[in-house]
Formats: sequence, C-alpha cells, structure tokens
Amino acid sequence: MAGLYSSLRPGSSSSSSAQSSQFFNSKILLLLTVLPLSLAAFAFLLQWRGEIDDPTTRWGPKDRLEFPGMDASTSTEQLTRASSSNCADLLGQSRSISFPYYRDWKFNYKSDLKPKICITTSTSAGLDQILPWIFYHKIIGVSTFFLFVEGKAASPGVSKVLESIPEVKVIYRTRELEEKQAKSRIWNETWLSSFFYKPCNYELFVKQSLNMEMAIVMAREANLDWILHLDTDELIHPAGTREYSLRKLLSDVPQNVDMVVFPNYESSVERDDIKDPFSEVSMFKKNYDHLPKDTYFGNYKESTRNNPNYFLTYGNGKSAARIQHHLRPNGAHRWHNYMKTPNEIKLDEAAVLHYTYTKFSDLTSRRDRCGCKPTKEDVKRCFMLEFDRSAFIIASTATEEEMLSWYREHVVWTDKALNMKLMRKGILTRIYAPMVIMQGLRESGTFTSLIASAQTSSLPEPKVLASINDGNISSKAFEGSDTLSKKTEMTGRKVLEASEVVLLAVPPLPPPTMDDDDDDDI
Repeated sequence: MAGLYSSLRPGSSSSSSAQSSQFFNSKILLLLTVLPLSLAAFAFLLQWRGEIDDPTTRWGPKDRLEFPGMDASTSTEQLTRASSSNCADLLGQSRSISFPYYRDWKFNYKSDLKPKICITTSTSAGLDQILPWIFYHKIIGVSTFFLFVEGKAASPGVSKVLESIPEVKVIYRTRELEEKQAKSRIWNETWLSSFFYKPCNYELFVKQSLNMEMAIVMAREANLDWILHLDTDELIHPAGTREYSLRKLLSDVPQNVDMVVFPNYESSVERDDIKDPFSEVSMFKKNYDHLPKDTYFGNYKESTRNNPNYFLTYGNGKSAARIQHHLRPNGAHRWHNYMKTPNEIKLDEAAVLHYTYTKFSDLTSRRDRCGCKPTKEDVKRCFMLEFDRSAFIIASTATEEEMLSWYREHVVWTDKALNMKLMRKGILTRIYAPMVIMQGLRESGTFTSLIASAQTSSLPEPKVLASINDGNISSKAFEGSDTLSKKTEMTGRKVLEASEVVLLAVPPLPPPTMDDDDDDDI
C-alpha cells in the first residue's frame, strides 16, 4: 500500500504545477486586456471633459506657419471660448477646426507687416460674390480695399455689410462723383479718349480707369505700398511662395521694379450647373506666358474648341504697381507713370484666376446690362472681345434651350479624354487652394458672423463718399487728380509733348492666335 501511494505522488505534483502555470497565464492575459481599455477610457474621459487641447490650437508661435492676415495675438483661450459660444450654433458655425488659420473673423488688425497691399475694384455684384473675394484676399495678405460700388453692391443691405468690414472703403457712384471725375486729369488726356462715349464694356473700362486714378491717391495718403486692380470674379494665385502669400511674393520684388504683371488663367468649368464658382471650379487653362511656345501652338485648335480665341475673354493678365508719385492707370490691366517708363517684370508662377462665364446665368446677366442691338455690327461698338459679342447675340436671340446647348458646346468642358490630354500637356491645370480657403471661411462662420453683426449694428446712413472721408484721406482723392503741384504737372506735360508719343490705354486683349505664330516664322 505504501508502495502504491509512493508511486502516485509524483503524478499529483505534476498536475498541480500545470494548474498553477495556467492560472498565471490567464492573469497576464487579463491584465494585458484590461490595462489598454482602462487607459483608453481614461483618455476619452479627459478629452470629453476638455482637459486635453486640440493639437492645432497648441502650436507654439515658432512652430506655426501663419497665413498673412492672421491675428497672432489671439490666444488659445480666446479661441476655445469662441468655439464654445452659443453663437456658433445660431450662425451655423462648425465646431471642428478644419482650417485653423482663422482667429478673428473680422480680421480687425492694424498690421505692421510690409509691404502693405491694396486692391481697387468697380463692382455691382452681391454679397455672395464680394465677401468671399474680400476675405480670400485678406487671407493671402491684402490689407485694404477700395470698392467703387453701384447697382446691387450699392444697395443698403449690401453696402451696410461692406462698410462694417475693417479696412474696406466703400465709394458710391453718385452724380457728385461723376462730376468730380469729369474734371479729373485723365479725363482731359488723349490716351483714354478713344474709349469715351461708347456703351457697355467701353463705358465700364472708362469707369474703371477713373476709379483707379482716385484709388491711387487714396492709397498713397494711406501709406500703402502696392496697388492692384481686380474684378470681383478674379482671384490672385500667389504660386511660388511657401506660405501662399501675396505679401511675401511682393516683398521679394527688387526695389527697382515698378510694376509686376500676373498672367491670367481662365476657368474651365466641367458642369453647366455651377452656383458658387470660387468653391466649385478647380480646372483652369494656363496663360500663353506660362507655356512653351510649341505646346501652346501645337495644341491650339483642341484648346480653343471652335471658339474665337484660346481664352474666352482677355489674355493679357492684370498688374500690381508700386505706389509712387506720378503713378496713373493705363486702362484696367496696366499702370503707367507720367515721368518715366515703369520697370516691369512678369511673374513665372503666380497668376490671376479669372472665373469667367462660370455660370449659365452669366449669359443673360451680361445681356441685361447692355442695351446694344444683337447684330454683328452693333456689338462691335459695345464689346471689345469676340466671344463677348457672340455670347451677347446668342443670349439676345436664342431660346433658353438653345442658349444652354450653345453654353455646353462653347464653355463647358465635358470631354474627359480631351481634358486629360490637355492636362498632361500642361495646358489645363488643377488649382485647389482657393476652394480650400473658401471652405475654411464658410466653416469658420466668417460670412454669417459678419452679416449678423452688420444687421445688429447701427451704422449711420451712408453719405456721398463719406465712407472714405475718414481723416486719413484728403478731399484731393475726389478731385480725380494727383497730388502733384502745378509746376510738376506742367513738367510732366512738357515731357509728354517733347516725346511726341501718346501711350494709349491697354484694353483687354486676346491671347496670341495661330496667325501670330505664322508671323513669327516669317
């Protein structure tokens, strides 16, 4: 019996050891499972209670790349407090920081950064176009805007919002303004006279030039450094800068350069139901100046698609001028100087994005603004460019169904194979930066906050030119003349007379055609 008992003892000991090892392994597995779950739950609890900051709001000043126009003084505490405000829900503001460069939707700052840039425009558009246009350019570094408004842009509801934006100067087109501009210097000179007393586009061209003349004076008295003239369907694309900054772009321009030319890219819409071009259009046709000559002329026919020219409208770009004495406009696309020929450079990467005919309704809106007869002869005295003439005739004579068919054939890029071919050739390109910035502005509640603020504020009734008579700008701006002394004016006129050269205003010009290529080969 004792022998039997002794023979069973080793087996019992082995079984006990196996059970102990199994128990230990199960404890380890339980610990490895429970520990990560506990840590995850703890982290979730801390973040839910707000004790962990969003990393995008924790960037240090040295580590953060700020967009020009961003208020660096705005603290993380202010941003957190603003994002938790009940106003966010009332105004439809997103709580997610999808584009973390906006700190103060008013952009209410007095920037000491150089250079100080202004844009002048003449517009009759509504808030849906003007507001995105203004704030996009604020983001890329423009500090001041001179808006010459009429039509919808001058209506009380629109102008009240525009006047509430810091550094936006609103000038109304009144009889008083027209009388003052009729006494201006450029009205009495010959370089612009060939555009006088003609309707539609010619009339607009003269208005733009007269308004630019006034804007120069206002810009100089506000101690600004650069001035651009843009329409509200155009955006500056400051390609070639790390921060996507127009301020950085112009700060790198040599001091001896007086004028910088931005070649224009033209929008190429892919649908006929575009509602918001700045947010929906990403495909553009490059300018001749940014393409190899062989590529441009080798693909000219396919790029033109049976339209009169490579671009639907103009192809000679827009320009920025360094603000100097004796500066004057030279039409809506260029600047000049009474006392010298400006030193001009053309940018290799940056461009003006021109959103032209992006909406089907653009056909009828242009027609409604012009009272010309829809004949080939009469439209020549109303429009400078061939496509505008054809579009006006179609909009005036065709049914809506016929207009839509014509629009799809001449404007909309529906052939995906052709689009891809021209994309590979470099003629078409995708540009998404404006879309991203516009989306960020909307999600941050910039436009809704501005409109709500303007509606609740009590601005005084606008007076004629009162919006820019703020003490910093003298009444000389309204005389349409430069602040030159009489002696300097006479000197300038003698220089012009001695040279016997009259530099005519630069109108909107089409890009080079195949005939131009043939002339170069001769």
